[in-house]
Amino acid sequence: MNRLPISAETAVKLAAFMKVPLEHLMHMPQHIMLQKLAEMAKAESENPKPGTADVSKENP
Repeated sequence: MNRLPISAETAVKLAAFMKVPLEHLMHMPQHIMLQKLAEMAKAESENPKPGTADVSKENP
């Protein structure tokens, strides 16, 4: 079995996003996990958290 291609922090965030225990995420097929990771990234880009600033949108 190969190691997951994501960091521990990302795994914790993805498990919380999917509302599954981290243990389930670790045994999830890689193609499904990467699909859910893309969904999480899309959701975060559409609804950024209030405390995070997007540097690309700030005026110089």
